[in-house]
Amino acid sequence: MTPSTASPAPSRPAARVTARMAALVSEIRAVVDRGLAPDLTAYLVGERLSPHLGAPDLLTAEQRVGDPERYRQHVLHAEPDGSFSVVALVWLPGQQTAIHDHVSWCVAGVHQGEESERRYRLAPGAGGAARLVPTEDVVNGPGDVCGFAPPGDIHRVRNSCSSTAISLHVYGADVVRLGSSVRRVYTLPAD
Repeated sequence: MTPSTASPAPSRPAARVTARMAALVSEIRAVVDRGLAPDLTAYLVGERLSPHLGAPDLLTAEQRVGDPERYRQHVLHAEPDGSFSVVALVWLPGQQTAIHDHVSWCVAGVHQGEESERRYRLAPGAGGAARLVPTEDVVNGPGDVCGFAPPGDIHRVRNSCSSTAISLHVYGADVVRLGSSVRRVYTLPAD
C-alpha cells in the first residue's frame, strides 16, 4: 500500500490532555500573548517546546495512534481566540505530506522517531511558469525543533525511519476553524 499524502482533517481536541501538555500550552500562551513578530514568536515557542519532547507523560496513548492510510493529526489544543493550535502528527513509516506552505508561523518538534524535510523555493521556469527548486534537506530526530514564518516556508515532510514517528506542531492559527494549517499545496514541477 502506498501511504497517502492527503492532509487529514482536524477535529476538536480530545477532552483529555496530560498535565505536561497543559503546562506546555500555558507556556506557549505566555509567548503568543506578547504579540511579537511571527519569526520571533516561532523561535520562542520552539524554546518552550523543546524541553517537553520525548517526555513519556506528554501525550496520552490515544494521541500516539497512527492511521495506516495517511499520517494522523491529533489536535491537542486550539486557543479559544484562534491565536494558536497544538497538534500531534503521527506518521507510520513512509508517510509524507504533499509539498505545501502554511497560513501562519509554525514550530515543529520531533517527539519520537525521525522526520525528513525537503525545503523549496519558487523560481521562474520556462515560459514564465514557476517551478520549485529544492533548497535544503533536513533530518530531524528526537528533540529537534524547527520553526518558520511565511513567506518562504514551502516544504514536504516525511517519516524517514522504520518505526512510528510523532511530532508536535504549534501553529499561529486555529487549525480546527480553518480546517488545516496549509495555505497552498504545490503541484508545480520540482527540480
